[in-house]
Amino acid sequence: MENFLRPIYQEHASNSNTLGILTIEATQFDRPLTDGFDSILLIIVREQSNNWFVKHYEVEGKTAALHLVKEEILMEWIDTSGYRRAVEWIIYGRTVYDRNEYVKQLKEELRFFPEDKRDLRKVIDFGKLVKSYSEAKLLYDAGEIRDAHSKILNSLHYLARLSVIDHGYYPEVTVWNQVKNIDLEVYKLYETLLDSNESIEKRIELMLIAMDFVMNNRAYSASKHLLDIMDKQDQPWSYASIKAINDVQHYTYDLSAILSYLVEKGIMEVILLETKNPVVFQRAYRVKEYQ
Repeated sequence: MENFLRPIYQEHASNSNTLGILTIEATQFDRPLTDGFDSILLIIVREQSNNWFVKHYEVEGKTAALHLVKEEILMEWIDTSGYRRAVEWIIYGRTVYDRNEYVKQLKEELRFFPEDKRDLRKVIDFGKLVKSYSEAKLLYDAGEIRDAHSKILNSLHYLARLSVIDHGYYPEVTVWNQVKNIDLEVYKLYETLLDSNESIEKRIELMLIAMDFVMNNRAYSASKHLLDIMDKQDQPWSYASIKAINDVQHYTYDLSAILSYLVEKGIMEVILLETKNPVVFQRAYRVKEYQ
């Protein structure tokens, strides 16, 4: 496969638009990392009309996928978990071409994981966690036990990712292997849901209580990105004004769920603003107390 891929990446290496090229080889233990292919060829370019071009190959029974990615899109994936595989490809990939040490610097940045980028990633996963957990509670109360179980499992996955990020790492495909080594509290929740001898209904009931406690303890850290933005002014924020902020766009679909949770936990408060109709008020939000 290397003999087949070499002419392809050598051709791109001669293009001044190419910033770096990495290869990722699959083993029997990490095939999810390569989406089931034997090899991945990641080519990072400065500019191209197609933000993300993909081509699949097969040679003598071996498979390979070529990903030609615009730098701007790659950085968005890294910052927002838009395509989680990309981070692992860069961290674990073998550099075969590196213009002006671009790939080397990118690898170093990923190992460092700056705090501002960490805060953004945390609030993105926190929003998904809150929404999934709320849906699990509603399904459980409605007697939809198996659907509630599925949502609880999803919630645990987001909690695991949040924990990994909080410890300064990028979540990997095998996120529970990471969590087992850095956060036993969260890992024990996962084990309890899967391995407990209790009935599925009782497991969900216990998990809802335990997860509420864990989420509450981590709410400030997880929502720091949003709290920092809103704490910059004393005046209450309308939902529209929060949603319009550029830095909030990455989690705008989960913004309502985040605000509702923070209000419920007393971290934010609702301010009712008068409208033209004396009996109708607009809800606005303000940080109540900030640790």
